[in-house]
Amino acid sequence: MAEEPRWGPATTYRSSPSLRRGAPRQRTGSSPQRPGSAQRSRGERAYREDGGGQPPRQPPRRPSPPPAPRGGAPGRRRHPARTVVVLLLLALVGYPLALGAVAYTSVTRVGALPDSAVAATPGQTILLVGSDSREGLTRDQMVELSTGTDVEGKRTDTIMLLHRPAGGGPTVLLSLPRDSYVDIPGYEPNKINAAYAFGGPSLLVQTVEGATGIHVDGYVETGLGGFANLVDAVGGVEMCPEKAIRDPKAGLDIQAGCQTMGGATALGYARTRDFDANGDLGRAQRQRAIIGAVAHEAASPAVLLNPLRSFPLAAAGGSALSVDDGFGPADLYGFVMGVRAVAGGQAVSLNVPIASDNRRTKAGLVVDWDEEEAGRVFQAIKDDDTESIRAIAAAEATGSTTSATS
Repeated sequence: MAEEPRWGPATTYRSSPSLRRGAPRQRTGSSPQRPGSAQRSRGERAYREDGGGQPPRQPPRRPSPPPAPRGGAPGRRRHPARTVVVLLLLALVGYPLALGAVAYTSVTRVGALPDSAVAATPGQTILLVGSDSREGLTRDQMVELSTGTDVEGKRTDTIMLLHRPAGGGPTVLLSLPRDSYVDIPGYEPNKINAAYAFGGPSLLVQTVEGATGIHVDGYVETGLGGFANLVDAVGGVEMCPEKAIRDPKAGLDIQAGCQTMGGATALGYARTRDFDANGDLGRAQRQRAIIGAVAHEAASPAVLLNPLRSFPLAAAGGSALSVDDGFGPADLYGFVMGVRAVAGGQAVSLNVPIASDNRRTKAGLVVDWDEEEAGRVFQAIKDDDTESIRAIAAAEATGSTTSATS
């Protein structure tokens, strides 16, 4: 009997003639030779002829990763640039609206606009009043602001018309000196600020409309404490008095030259007039300058783009103001834009042209308007032709009119 192989039964391989060693290979049309097949055939044949059993297995191929879905990984936004644009638009629109809402909900409402006998004029005209009201101030605050602690009643230290034209001309900020001698409905002629003392905001509006012929669309008032708080809320304002001023009644003791004034100092600077040869006219010019400076600081990037400063400022600004009952969000927006125009130098700022500032009457020394020049200013506002007022303002600034600058 034949001996069995040591490693198991022998295996017999039959090879076709084409695979015999040394035999030439023939290609057929039905089975094209693939690259690398010759090397694999030689290896398999040698392995089989040497008695190695089954040929070695090729290492398995790693499966290729599935193609990534179009548009990126699952859950990722397909249009990140569009999302960023939308968020920026929401911020640009929502942030100012939020500031406006804070300011608008903080204002105080007063009945200031009676039925008017004056025809409406184009654009928007707001009567801006700074009163000497001490309402809400403690005794210590009155002492700190040098307002006096035994003053009764309310008067107006500041009376201005802020007009924003509808026709695209410059905004106009027109000061009406508080000693202007005018007719007051129901009373004898008197200083214009007496109208506020006699009948409050409503009578003052009637008096201004009657004296100027300009329809008043809105009323904005701030008191002494509100004015000081507003200045402090913007971090103070820079003023540049040409000479040192010491006025104990206004609590003012400052040097000449540019300096940053806090609320109390700015209030005194706006109220003082005894040192000024121009009296009430010089004071009106300083008041317009402070209003512009406050608006400039409020619109600066350091304040406007910082929510920690802008929202407290909006609250302080709103609480510092009293407005008429019909004063809506659009009116507030127009007022803010008008004051910003003053701050940015895009406004025409002037006093009512005057003929005399020292005529003595039973009401004391009064200011008489230059009827012709003042009439031109009033008519230009009624016609919404504010560009024509530039020449009059320039003449005042150069001192070529009876009113002089401080």
